[in-house]
Amino acid sequence: VEVKIEVVIPEKERSKEEMSPNGKASPLVYKVNGTARHYHLEEHPIASNPYHNPKDVVEASVCHVKDLENGQMREVDLGFGKALLIKENGEFYAMGHKCPHYGAPLVKGVLSKGRVRCPWHGACFNISTGDIEDFPGLDSLPRFQVKIEKEKVYIRASKQALQTQRRTKMMAKCISLSNYNLSSTNVLIVGAGAAGLVCAETLRQEGFSDRIVMCTMDRHLPYDRPKLSKSMDSHPEQIALRPKEFFRTYDIEVLTEMQVAAVDIKNKTAVFKDGFKMEYNKLLIATGNTPKALSCKGKEVENVFNIRTPEDANRVVKLATSKNVVIVGASFLGMEVAAYLTERAHSVSVVELEEVPFKKFFGERVGRAVMKMFENNRVKFYMQTEVSELREQEGKLKEVVLKSGKVLRADVCVVGIGAVPATGFLKQSGINIDSKGFIVVNKMMQTNIPGVFAAGDAVTFPLALRNNKKVNVPHWQMAHMHGRIAALNMLAHGMEISTVPYLWTAMFGKSIRYAGHGEGFDDVVIQGDLDELKFVAFYTKSDEVVAVASMNYDPIVSKVAEVLAAGRTIRKRDVE
Repeated sequence: VEVKIEVVIPEKERSKEEMSPNGKASPLVYKVNGTARHYHLEEHPIASNPYHNPKDVVEASVCHVKDLENGQMREVDLGFGKALLIKENGEFYAMGHKCPHYGAPLVKGVLSKGRVRCPWHGACFNISTGDIEDFPGLDSLPRFQVKIEKEKVYIRASKQALQTQRRTKMMAKCISLSNYNLSSTNVLIVGAGAAGLVCAETLRQEGFSDRIVMCTMDRHLPYDRPKLSKSMDSHPEQIALRPKEFFRTYDIEVLTEMQVAAVDIKNKTAVFKDGFKMEYNKLLIATGNTPKALSCKGKEVENVFNIRTPEDANRVVKLATSKNVVIVGASFLGMEVAAYLTERAHSVSVVELEEVPFKKFFGERVGRAVMKMFENNRVKFYMQTEVSELREQEGKLKEVVLKSGKVLRADVCVVGIGAVPATGFLKQSGINIDSKGFIVVNKMMQTNIPGVFAAGDAVTFPLALRNNKKVNVPHWQMAHMHGRIAALNMLAHGMEISTVPYLWTAMFGKSIRYAGHGEGFDDVVIQGDLDELKFVAFYTKSDEVVAVASMNYDPIVSKVAEVLAAGRTIRKRDVE
């Protein structure tokens, strides 16, 4: 029996691409308060069908049909690249073998009910289509057609698809943008993080061909924000989620360094800080969080940072080299920055109010194991205390004084003591905001105002996993999913959110992966060895597992995420 694999563009997507409207238009420039704003509109060349170029096709023998059992995956080499071969319910499927997010080998992931979940960060791909179904990441996988003939297995695939290992879904374009009134848009997206970008992309993927405007206070196009603390040397263009050309090609307009100061829901208008006004039909608010600042004496001295932009991260690395660094707050951001700077700085100290890092999130035992790993890497901890004063010399930071009386030498200070939702501009708007400042949305990411949606770190939403309890989940993966759900419901699809939260943190080349929502856990069941940093921790509330964390134990977290995603309950006794 032969198995043949070849790349096919699904008929639906091919016709969507061919029907793409929009001729060439010259960039538009208009001025508001003397500031020039550019809108680039370009035609996108139609992607060629792989079959049109026989030289691009490769064929290779891979395996016997009986070599794979149901529920098995195998990475197969075609000479020009690899494919992932899957057998489920007696059928063969094939697609790209690497997760488009950070390149994880999907063969090490979890196959369940027609999809593969990445072992590293939990993204999910449909095995029939290659489409991304859960995040993080923006691209889908190339799908290869499988044919079975005789006793041998052959795979036929496009060399290009094998090499790129990713596929951007076909998208609509904007029809006759040049006719638009520049101060009105059909969809306005406030915030250009993962939620905002995925919302814009999903609208285009679903065939929406009206105007989309995103605005951001940032000076950059959307970028991979988790890398600010995990890979601090990265320049903006290295961590851009999409290149400039992408936004031009699909007519997604991005206004950078533009802050919305107020929203007038009656007149469906956003008012910008510089006085510019923009009318909208549908609005997505995805403004994220604002980092908390220190409130102690001397807080305005130089070289004290909240890491908010690539420039902040780059500057900290430069200033910290061979110098003394103090990190205030053993948060995810604080600990990742501490880990990144240990090899570069002369000394790294962490100041934290709790007795153990991550205690509320990972529990005391896991927190202590992580703390020990840091101490083995020369990081000093000052726990159960806080900063009382920042002292300067010639305007620049020299010392950090703690409430315990200890004085730490410091040339650079990074503050990671949490964040508050960036929703102050909505106070008088009539949009429902809770006592902590979070925007309240339903399962369709709708606010209390028709046509106004919200997504990402600034919202509380009903989490299916925890009996629809309203929660705030400030994770990168969740922001992606919020953006997608909001877009689908702008188009009246009636889609409800049901994803399982998934996050990761990276320190000293090691990752902790986490899935679920462990808030309020009352016990932790640990399997493996904490001292060796090879363990899995199950967080339980009453008798139920509500979250899981692991280190060097893949793909356990993705397995648990799949079980929870299927709506099944894991009992404490199942993991003991």
